[in-house]
Amino acid sequence: MDVRTAASLIRAAVPAGAATWADLGAGSGTFTRALLTLLGPEGRVVAVDKDASALAELRVATSGTALGARVVSLHHDFRKPHYFPPLDGVLLANALHFVPPDEQAAVLARLKNYLRPEGRLVVVDYDGREANAWVPHPVSQRRLSELFEAIGLAAPALAGNRPSRYGGTLYAAWSAVSGPPSEERA
Repeated sequence: MDVRTAASLIRAAVPAGAATWADLGAGSGTFTRALLTLLGPEGRVVAVDKDASALAELRVATSGTALGARVVSLHHDFRKPHYFPPLDGVLLANALHFVPPDEQAAVLARLKNYLRPEGRLVVVDYDGREANAWVPHPVSQRRLSELFEAIGLAAPALAGNRPSRYGGTLYAAWSAVSGPPSEERA
């Protein structure tokens, strides 16, 4: 997927303006760069991935560009706790399906705690796709609704979808945190 297509998929979930987001499971940064284009010139993204070589690709792709100064890469497994300052948004694009189903709610609950009030949790995943080695635990829109309900978020709003050339539909959905942030940030 190219950056323009990724941006169109998540556009309705990402408000423009100065903001700090985390792209968890960022890989080589397609969605990181899409986020930056949507956030505008004051936006910042912490790109997190456990694959150091993918983060190196992201650094190469953004070096020498205005985007490079707005990206911080972090070699870390997003499934494990980490301290983040309060974030305006968290994006999990093609990442939640690597978390076993019995751990997904706990991971999302922790990620929710990284968000400021009205911060957005955005998930990009597959609906109507069978599990395989590349998508071991697809998170359908129905499953995402159940997960968001389990962690106290409103039902997800659909930001966009498109047929996947690999089967099923790739969708982006989001919900916002309401109320004061949790005391526990990790």
